[in-house]
Amino acid sequence: MVTLTRKQRLYQIIFGTQTKAGQYFDIVLIGAILSSELILILSSVQTIESEFSTLLTVLEWTFTLLFTAEYILRLYCSPKPWAYAKSFYGIIDLIAVLPSYLAFLLPGSNYLLIVRLIRVMRIFRILKLAQFLKDSNILLRSLLMHNVKSWCFSARWPSW
Repeated sequence: MVTLTRKQRLYQIIFGTQTKAGQYFDIVLIGAILSSELILILSSVQTIESEFSTLLTVLEWTFTLLFTAEYILRLYCSPKPWAYAKSFYGIIDLIAVLPSYLAFLLPGSNYLLIVRLIRVMRIFRILKLAQFLKDSNILLRSLLMHNVKSWCFSARWPSW
């Protein structure tokens, strides 16, 4: 019997669905993604946001840190980390967490938080919904182009 290294075992769990642990990981990840999107939706309702602002913020940061840890683990256990980082899903994973950090570091950039909806596209990988990848790629490019334009405009014309 072949003994796997910790890195290989982690790869098998995170990238594979052939094992019970990999399937469990995917189910937990889907639950986290859907819960994160629910938090985003609830945050957009003014009455809920005003009453539960602290809780929603804590939950959002919990999910952001969870997804950041997952991204770092994917880079760590990937045989070719740079190839993963440049892949479609690697970019989706990075874009899923960046808006939260940018909103924290750049006051007034909360409009970037809508990009968190990209987290839903991560479910496509888990469920192997390849037929939707072309459409999701078009959506991703459109969102990126729009946000680059918005960011450039806001950087040039700051609101005082």
